Amino acid sequence: MLVHNTTLLDRIRRTNVAGKEAGGITQHIGATEVPIDTIKQLAGPLIKLWKGEIRLPGLLFIDTPGHEAFTSLRARGGSLADLAVLIVDINEGFQPQTIESIEILRRNRTPFIVAANKIDRIKGWKVEEDEPFLVNIKKQDPRAQQELETKLWELIGTFYEMGFQANRFDRVQNFTRELAIVPISAKYGIGVPELLVLIAGLSQKYLEEKLKIEVEGPARGTILEVREELGLGTTIDVIIYDGTLHKDDTIVVGGKDKAIVTKIRALLKPKPLDEIRDPRFRFDQVDEVVAAAGIKIAAPGLEEALAGSPVIAARSEEEVEKARQEILSQIQSVVISTGKVGVIVKADTLGSLEALSKELGEKNIPIRKADVGNISKTDVMEALSVREEEEKYGVVLGFNVKVNEDAEEVAKAKGVPIFTGNIIYKLIEDYEAWVKAEEEKRKRELLKNVTFPGVIRLYPDERYVFRRSKPAIVGVEVVEGRIRPGVVLIKQNGEKVGTIKSIKNKNDFVSEAKKGDAVAIAIEGAIVGRHIHPGETLYVDLSKNDVIILAKQLKNELDETDIKALKMTAKVKAQKDPFWKAV
Repeated sequence: MLVHNTTLLDRIRRTNVAGKEAGGITQHIGATEVPIDTIKQLAGPLIKLWKGEIRLPGLLFIDTPGHEAFTSLRARGGSLADLAVLIVDINEGFQPQTIESIEILRRNRTPFIVAANKIDRIKGWKVEEDEPFLVNIKKQDPRAQQELETKLWELIGTFYEMGFQANRFDRVQNFTRELAIVPISAKYGIGVPELLVLIAGLSQKYLEEKLKIEVEGPARGTILEVREELGLGTTIDVIIYDGTLHKDDTIVVGGKDKAIVTKIRALLKPKPLDEIRDPRFRFDQVDEVVAAAGIKIAAPGLEEALAGSPVIAARSEEEVEKARQEILSQIQSVVISTGKVGVIVKADTLGSLEALSKELGEKNIPIRKADVGNISKTDVMEALSVREEEEKYGVVLGFNVKVNEDAEEVAKAKGVPIFTGNIIYKLIEDYEAWVKAEEEKRKRELLKNVTFPGVIRLYPDERYVFRRSKPAIVGVEVVEGRIRPGVVLIKQNGEKVGTIKSIKNKNDFVSEAKKGDAVAIAIEGAIVGRHIHPGETLYVDLSKNDVIILAKQLKNELDETDIKALKMTAKVKAQKDPFWKAV
């Protein structure tokens, strides 16, 4: 059971873990065992509504610091959780983290229940602690009931936009097709009885086969957190999801770039309803632990263990080697080093690295290197080498990691962009927005500096010769394409005749004239009667580089008339250079 609201677990445990943490927000991943007797006690007569006995021995709640931890909790082949509770603030609606969580649950095909929290903040709501929602709702005045309905329908509408059918839990016809939304107040315990009954009932009814855990064999689990403990050294908090783990077992653990083989020194288990990460709770040393359970393991050599990586118990040399190969294979499938042109990716755990890499792959964003850890100077230097080949990929993307001081200094000095964040899709969105902005900026620069094709015809009447030289000023019509001040003009035979100094349309000087415009132009370097003549056709001189830029980078900026002008100019230029015959 995956849940990311510590206040809700506090209500179940009758503890106050949230109050002890910064801003009441969960700072670490934790695990809490809730025996079925506790659920029956809290849920009371509501259990009977399920029309059947709850046979589960209990529930193991994994409490996460929000959306980003979902990605850390990976077992091979999908999410570690069998069922998730998605907490949504009914007053605030969907936040970026909500969308992130839903996408991760969808990707891992993890079934989930929605807890619409903070109904107690609805104006005029009458609070009765630990009361079932269906009892509490009857005590509310019609205005509060209507406001709840409105907010619920807003949630249901948002879920529908994301491709989910959802409804209030007591109106759901088929739990396999509709998302159940339970209105709750985690703070006061309203609706918590229904939520617990729903979790237990749905787990038993729809996940019974999946919930059959093999408890006989060697243990398998996932590291939630690696931490220093006074008197114990480096320890790992682990969810055991299969098998039995014994004190003195040899375990193989995923490290940064290796499989760590070590022997358990101590198994530390919190009591039921205690929480694995709260120092106020006393841990019991145990000789064994059976899945599913949260356990703290003390063992030598865990300094380089990675959150999100596997833990496998091995009882023989053969099993140790098999576990080593399996873990190395998992690490190598996630940690990437291609040497190709692509972005540099860093994340806090193997799970989040895998999730981020997968999302980038779906967006067709190539990866040069994907690894676990903070962003280092080496990462920035590698991005710099990519930048020289392909600017838009010469960046570092960091999920839930810090940027080392020296890395930040080099990045600023060398102009290497670093993107960090703790919401995967937002991180990628920020990068994509930067790529788009850079492309627009580059396009503006190209548009400013590239020469567009243009063909003009001098009016045949001498009345449109306003000055014969220094500069020559003549009336012209733009036949095809466009002209701008600064472009060089050539004749039908390819000879250069001068540069357009200015363009005047009636009484105004303009920066551009297009097909069909009748304008007066000043041509520096040309003399009417010697270099140019009334009625003559002239062409904007183009370089090979202009043609390459126009064809490759500014293709979408070319109008039909620009293409005609380009072909007419190419015919003129081809008289002296075969390159232009292919244009």
